[in-house]
Amino acid sequence: MKISYNWLKTYIDTDITLDEISATLTSTGLEVEGVEQVGGAKKYLDTVLVGKVLSAVPHSNADKLKVTKIDLGDGLETQIVCGAPNVAAGQNVPVATVGTILPSPDGEFKIKKAKIRGEESFGMICSEVELGIGTDNSGILVLPENLTPGTPASQLFNDGEIDHEIEIGLTPNRADAMSHFGVARDLYAALKTRDIATTFKTYDVSNYPTSDFGKNPISIEVKDQVAAPRYAGIYLKNVKVNESPDWLKNRLKVIGLSPINNVVDITNYILHDLGQPLHAFDADKIAGNKVIVQKLAEGTKFTTLDGVERTLKGHELMICNENEPMCIGGVFGGQDSGISASTTNIFLESAYFEPVTIRKGAKAHALNTDASFRFERGIDPNLTVDALKKAVMMLVEITGAEIGSNIDDIYPNPIKDFNVKLRLAKVVELLGVEIAEDKIKAILENLEIKILSETDGILDLEVPAYRVDVQRDVDLIEDILRIYGYDNIEIPSKFSFSYVPNQKVSPDKIEDFIARQLISFGFNEAMNNSLTKREYEEIFFYPEGESVAMLNPLSADLAVMRRTLLNGLLENVAFNINRRNSDVKLFEFGKVYRKINEIYEETRCLGITLSGNFNSESWTGNLRKASFADLKGLVQQIFVRLDIQITDEKPAKDDNFLDGIEFISNGQSLGKLGIINKKLAKKIGVNQDVYFAQLNWDALVSLAKKHNLKYKEISKFPGSRRDLALLIDSTVKYEELYKATKEVKTNLLKAVNLFDVYEGDKLPAGKKSYALSFMIQDENKTLSDQEIDGLMNKLIKLYQEKFNAELR
Repeated sequence: MKISYNWLKTYIDTDITLDEISATLTSTGLEVEGVEQVGGAKKYLDTVLVGKVLSAVPHSNADKLKVTKIDLGDGLETQIVCGAPNVAAGQNVPVATVGTILPSPDGEFKIKKAKIRGEESFGMICSEVELGIGTDNSGILVLPENLTPGTPASQLFNDGEIDHEIEIGLTPNRADAMSHFGVARDLYAALKTRDIATTFKTYDVSNYPTSDFGKNPISIEVKDQVAAPRYAGIYLKNVKVNESPDWLKNRLKVIGLSPINNVVDITNYILHDLGQPLHAFDADKIAGNKVIVQKLAEGTKFTTLDGVERTLKGHELMICNENEPMCIGGVFGGQDSGISASTTNIFLESAYFEPVTIRKGAKAHALNTDASFRFERGIDPNLTVDALKKAVMMLVEITGAEIGSNIDDIYPNPIKDFNVKLRLAKVVELLGVEIAEDKIKAILENLEIKILSETDGILDLEVPAYRVDVQRDVDLIEDILRIYGYDNIEIPSKFSFSYVPNQKVSPDKIEDFIARQLISFGFNEAMNNSLTKREYEEIFFYPEGESVAMLNPLSADLAVMRRTLLNGLLENVAFNINRRNSDVKLFEFGKVYRKINEIYEETRCLGITLSGNFNSESWTGNLRKASFADLKGLVQQIFVRLDIQITDEKPAKDDNFLDGIEFISNGQSLGKLGIINKKLAKKIGVNQDVYFAQLNWDALVSLAKKHNLKYKEISKFPGSRRDLALLIDSTVKYEELYKATKEVKTNLLKAVNLFDVYEGDKLPAGKKSYALSFMIQDENKTLSDQEIDGLMNKLIKLYQEKFNAELR
């Protein structure tokens, strides 16, 4: 949100600097993200002249440049190369001649003669930003047609009042600060609490005429008083729609708004001044002289101010005349009811609309306006009429309007302030610092929060209705802290606590541990949105009726909660391939969601995807395509690192896989792994093999064991390796051999490894050869050949008896 420093000072008077004000605002939660000076540029404009563009032709060596001929009133044609998209013959434009000094973010720069792509240029045609008089940098500034070439630009602008544009990063909960008045009110509370001399000047409508102006010729009917709890309007006649005065235009320009005409500019001014959106209708275009506030049937057509015909969803609040809609209430005006140069009578609307209704209407049509931004978050319901009065007084003064009616204020059920109880002791409990009771009460008073009563250290408080973010005692404590000052909370020099060792496995540490393991294998972590496309319900093979749909989706791409991590990771693979990175290794930790018999479930999972080449191209080795075995090996290493025993592997029943397996541990499924169905991958834009694993991370964490690590010295005595080549039945798996070997009672066997497998026509039918290596070692002495041979003979006998093995 942008605010003007000079505008802010109309409400608050203090001697502290702009930097100190910025620091104070930031400390109260209204973070100042930047400050930029605007205006005050008159000293630069004496050598900037009005120029008449005689011609503007495309540059022969640059598509985006034009070569212009300019009349500067000296009887000559000055050539200037210009890159602005809006430069055209016949325009009057500001020209910085050679030698002119202009402002810049880094100080000042001097205009020099230049040659641009072979064409000489003797100056520069300027934008508002380049002249230092505004914020519009979209193109050159086009001046009025009645100006004389050669006129110094210093005669065209005001006295060059210096102002500063303050950019505030406003959080969604701070609806009360969406205006200059709101920011000033918050700033005053902070400065007064910190004993900094300051004066707060509130808005003043005491001069509003008290005469009886009669009945409004435009009658108002509010049919939906839930969506429009308060609606006010007034009739003004003999309005002269014209250009706004300079002071008003400059106020709007500083905050990035382009002036339109005096009526619209005044409504925009009030919106940014007080935070109350207003809307002006051409009263003569209101059919039947009646304004009806209601919802219309779904399918109703309505053309908005931007010329787009929209189909209503049925939940929008519409401002209608007797025959048709005129405006999407609180969001966007209609094409046929707005203010034009011929308007003479207006109906001015000021209202409080229910936030959820406005949010639904804005989102349904992807319309994000200054008005909807405020209505969606909740404005001050008690400001409706005062804002209308201030706007009327401005219209009378600036447009010559005459008040044509009394104000109609339809407010059958006034919105009450919030009652919250605050236990003073809880302030200390939460903040961990003693704040004097008098200080707490002063802060509350400065925030316009009334203390109704106090009993046994409990304050009964009345919070203004405009503070929609303060509903609980903890909200009040947060407010107290931000006004008191986070920096005023001292950090203790010593922390005292009792250390209690955590005997449980930390899920966060496990996740970080496995993430680092995957990264060490060349994987990158992905983070995808939990919301996904509804069409994926058909592309991916989800069981029908299990998807969790959004009641009010932001878009079609964010309509349902994801059922699997596959769709996001597959999109990531497609994204990388489309950018010539076809070797993809990704993993993601995230939740998946489903609905079973109206019960919602969410499970944290680990997704791993592998596609393209497994290793990078290098002079030390050849490229190798990623395979099913590569991903299975990675997954098995995860199980090993977590000390989880896989008791069974079975074919995965999942149509998303062309082929896959499921990992089982004592009857519990830990996840699936496989090669993705090629037709499915192709629908996402992937035309190469993709291997994917999704593990139930919640289940893995519950099974992971915490190890008490023990360290011992490396043995001084050498080990010995022995190899065996066994001829066994082809049905025997290495896993069976390994388990049998581990059952041998001995402390000497340190490691067993399968280093070769052979099956071929040189072996008897139904047989295969396994070559095993054994590492044998005694940590306390050097083994003799007799001891080693004794162990090897025991192993050979085991293999012969249990597997009918033969030595080769």
